[in-house]
Amino acid sequence: MRNLNQWVSALVAAYQITQEEKYAAHALRHLDAFFLQESTLMNPSLLYAQAIKGRVTGRGIGIIDTIHLIEIARAIEVLAQLSFLKGEQLKGLKNWFNEFANWLNSHPYGLDEKDHGNNHSTWWAAQVAAFAHLAEREDLMDIARQQFKKLLSEQMAEDGSFPDELSRTKPYNYTLFNLEGYSTLCQIASSEKDNLWNYEGKNGSLRKAWAFMVPYIKDKSQWIKPPDVQHFDELPIQSPGLLFAALAYQNEEFLNTWKSLNPERKSEEIIRTYPIWQPTLWDNDLE
Repeated sequence: MRNLNQWVSALVAAYQITQEEKYAAHALRHLDAFFLQESTLMNPSLLYAQAIKGRVTGRGIGIIDTIHLIEIARAIEVLAQLSFLKGEQLKGLKNWFNEFANWLNSHPYGLDEKDHGNNHSTWWAAQVAAFAHLAEREDLMDIARQQFKKLLSEQMAEDGSFPDELSRTKPYNYTLFNLEGYSTLCQIASSEKDNLWNYEGKNGSLRKAWAFMVPYIKDKSQWIKPPDVQHFDELPIQSPGLLFAALAYQNEEFLNTWKSLNPERKSEEIIRTYPIWQPTLWDNDLE
């Protein structure tokens, strides 16, 4: 699934930039195999995610594994906007993501994840927003927006930190991971009527959370917690979340910080943790 995300996002970005149809056609081969062909498709549910042999056949926290479908949903939208993807194939893909978004918001595993807390609930909302946006489900989009508002007030402290993430053994990584989820959610679900970037929760807007973290992105040696127990030397990376925030807030410091970072993801763990790859796919001027 992580490979699918990298392949499809890269191919569709290449098509978007070059207009060479070979890239879009190859992306569609992957999409067809994973979502449409009955002999190979994944079902639009996660009944067995993060199962534990002898204990549980599946768990709600396994839902975080499908954050790697978020940019795939966006890539499908781009292919449709560029008039490459249409007709029954587009309808079939929209139906798949519509069913999955419904499952996330109705099955006990999905509802457990919605209310889990910390980054799990953040990324639940980002997934629902992404899949509902593709499926044109404004009702589910609004649920994702309300979840953003609820979570920001619950999770963010007065100084802009996320105490739930700071208390973990990888506080640096998990803080960045949560911010990535929030920014992705804002990028997808914000509207003229309801701009999540500017929403003021109990302790402020998402701008405060990024303002808390940017100094430690610029100079990790000043980090206020002990180093993460794993992969601390591989972070930060040039992930799109900070770019989305920089553009939304027209913040030069955020933008220059993002430009200074290395986009390389040096391990499978970092690939697993940061699912958004191609900023060009997220140009909202396409809409």
